[in-house]
Amino acid sequence: MDTNLDWTAQVIEQADWHWTNQLRPRLEGLTDEEYLWEPVAGAWSVRPRGTSVTRMAAGGGDFVIDYEFPAPDPAPVTTIAWRIGHLVVGVFGMRVAGHFGGPPVDYKTHNFPGDAATALAQLDANYQAWIDGLRTADMAKAVGAVEGPYFDQPMATLALHLNRELIHHGAEIALLRDLYRWR
Repeated sequence: MDTNLDWTAQVIEQADWHWTNQLRPRLEGLTDEEYLWEPVAGAWSVRPRGTSVTRMAAGGGDFVIDYEFPAPDPAPVTTIAWRIGHLVVGVFGMRVAGHFGGPPVDYKTHNFPGDAATALAQLDANYQAWIDGLRTADMAKAVGAVEGPYFDQPMATLALHLNRELIHHGAEIALLRDLYRWR
């Protein structure tokens, strides 16, 4: 076994391969109608302020994301808009802010967009900021208190967790696009 394995390169390659070859190509041509399409009644989404279907909707602008804590069981079906919002804020944005000096971001203050083009621009920017931050990260160093259950884990563990988030939410978005086309 190679004890000189470059973990940074491996973690970035895994995320970037998925991003470049799977998820980002599947997002090309995303329309506003598709972005906001609700495949089932009661789906969580991004909505104009005042029209949320949840008690704890969050957002700092004209649109909010449906949200409740703790999440109901079973978890609700979510739209492409909701999943992109989660990737932008909860997966990448908060981590870039907490670990790499990015601008503060959270669900309560984020300006969730009501259109696909703006959402994709936010996703592109936050994904790139995360990857750029990883390039300078010490993968062996504990991530610290900013990460709750991961506080004593090495950055590599957190980065691999976020890769799983990217892959599984990306697959969900791809499935929703397929369902939308075949509805």
